[in-house]
Amino acid sequence: MSAVERGVVRRKLERIRENLRLLEPLARLDAAAYAADVYRRKAAEKLLQEVVEAAADVNAHLLVESGRAAPDDLYSSFLGLAELGVLDPELARRLAPSAGLRNRLIHEYEQIDDGVVLASLRQALDLYPRFIVAVLAFLPRDE
Repeated sequence: MSAVERGVVRRKLERIRENLRLLEPLARLDAAAYAADVYRRKAAEKLLQEVVEAAADVNAHLLVESGRAAPDDLYSSFLGLAELGVLDPELARRLAPSAGLRNRLIHEYEQIDDGVVLASLRQALDLYPRFIVAVLAFLPRDE
């Protein structure tokens, strides 16, 4: 992987880390307080969307740089990282559904369920730091 590609991946990981930091206070809200504040809800939705998109970009970079085809969709990009040995298969299996949440948030396929978003952001705070650690462990050291 070129130094440029490593830099791109590291910047994406930093975006994920920063968004997770911003989500922490929202995760402490109870369901009623979360539902009552449209600004917090919209912030949570946007931050979660950006976390998933940055992770999917990282996934695509790693897969393509490893000689594999670009993933067909965001969901399979997480599973592809498990096949590549970057992610533990269980972690990949738990992260992959966040692609569906991202799609629902962007395309508004259905009514957004505040409880689902709140639960998802709490889960993201658990899973995505593990994603970051795994990707950093996989990346070659800067020369």
